[in-house]
Amino acid sequence: MRVVRALSVALLMMGLAAAPAAADSSPSPSQDASDTSAPTRAGTSFRTAAEIEQGQRATASGSTGDYLYWSFPADTGQRPTVGATVKLPDTHTAQTWQIDVYDGLRRRQACQYGAQTRTAAADAPSVELACVLRTVRAWSEPWANDPLPGTYYVRLTAIGVAASDLGLPVDSEVRVDSRDIGGSAAVDGSLAEPLVPGIATRSGDDEESSAVLAALEPEDGWASGWWSDRWVWTAVGGALAALAGVAGYALTRGSGRPSRVPPAA
Repeated sequence: MRVVRALSVALLMMGLAAAPAAADSSPSPSQDASDTSAPTRAGTSFRTAAEIEQGQRATASGSTGDYLYWSFPADTGQRPTVGATVKLPDTHTAQTWQIDVYDGLRRRQACQYGAQTRTAAADAPSVELACVLRTVRAWSEPWANDPLPGTYYVRLTAIGVAASDLGLPVDSEVRVDSRDIGGSAAVDGSLAEPLVPGIATRSGDDEESSAVLAALEPEDGWASGWWSDRWVWTAVGGALAALAGVAGYALTRGSGRPSRVPPAA
């Protein structure tokens, strides 16, 4: 009975610990496509990049040959996926479009997988691109090119455009979603501040503007993912070790002194 009770307690602890981990591993919630707060334009440089939240679908009109820029926040433990759709003019030659993602230090980040560059055949109605980044790490060596928490920039453009296609109107859509990876990507250490531009201001209750690191940040603030499923497996491992100790003791202690054996004098 003691072993059964210990097993019940261990299973209860595992259930309670696994609940937050399940929430951490779920994809980020998506916002409604009709969200009126989503930007309808794009910037033309890093400084003028249009800010978008994860889950928003941003749209912009431009011309073939333009550089279109957006920015979004990504926090520790997230694996962002950037998707873009370009609606091409009715008549055009073959065009190659490319989507690039840069971190807060404006270092180009490699796509883990996805169609980062695609060529649309002549007169094709549209082209779709995608870039799945590596998981954002809380800390990295200065010489490494690992994704770090902060602002990320998306650049969309056509490359090697024929002279006859330059200036033709195009419509674009960009969307960023993330998956929370959890403790498998956790590292020791963290940045003092996220890698974000420091030019935004925010008005407080006293109507005074105070400088902030960025106009956009994760819903729960930066480094909100302090919880990781490493805590879960630590708790589970401790519970299983305790259970194994109780079971081993129950198996080796025997039933005690037989009744036929007199106690020692």
